[in-house]
Amino acid sequence: MSDSRADDTVKPPAAADIKQCCARLYESEIVSRLLGDSFHPGGLGLTERLGVVVGLSPQSVVLDAASGKGTSARFLAHRFGCTVIGVDLSQDNVAHAAAEAERTTGSQRLSFRVGDAERLPIGDGAVDAIICECAFCTFPDKPQAAREFARVLRPHGRVGLSDITRVPGPSGDLADLLAWIACLADARPAASYGSWLADAGLTDIVIERHDEALIEMIRNIGTRLLATEVLAGLKKIDLGGLDLGDAKRLAGQALNAAREQRLGYAIVCAAKP
Repeated sequence: MSDSRADDTVKPPAAADIKQCCARLYESEIVSRLLGDSFHPGGLGLTERLGVVVGLSPQSVVLDAASGKGTSARFLAHRFGCTVIGVDLSQDNVAHAAAEAERTTGSQRLSFRVGDAERLPIGDGAVDAIICECAFCTFPDKPQAAREFARVLRPHGRVGLSDITRVPGPSGDLADLLAWIACLADARPAASYGSWLADAGLTDIVIERHDEALIEMIRNIGTRLLATEVLAGLKKIDLGGLDLGDAKRLAGQALNAAREQRLGYAIVCAAKP
């Protein structure tokens, strides 16, 4: 497996800064408006695919790492009948997820807690499977996060990541996009994510490309930006400091990069021996 983990052509922000930036970003109303119900490419269709590749069943106990507002956790519990523990750095997201779970059939299979993926508040060998959607690239200490995943997995358990990927080497015209969207600044090639999991002792690394999901999501963001611009002009929405001109330019830049396969999206799966 090739490894481009040393690529640092775009210097990531400080660890504490990127964690708090991304936590605040996904709490915000404007991001919810732009991304829709699902905050990651592929939506719940790709969440279902993750559930399949990690082998979920009604007997599974699943960790949803960086669970956000709990949309995926609720879907997995309903679709597979499994028990899901959501862990997220944002206290607001956890409170929202817990409140929504109370209104969900099968709420006894759902729980949410505040925690850091690099120091999971879960015991050794406590879960059968882990999913982590569009978040691993934001973890400043990826090797430590991978080790935590290996620690909390039971033997023969599986982890499935879905995440933004980018080609190695100079960022070129992507530099301002990656700097502006801190949560993308440390995206790496899919093989690098697999290498971190392998270094943590996990095996049977499998990579699936889902670049088309990223292209579709960027197109949807562009459409929603136009609607947001109209609402802002009518004074019906607070942009929260968002520069719409910059946002539209960078969305176009991201779409071009995805079409040219400089940005992509992938599922990376691994197993604990």
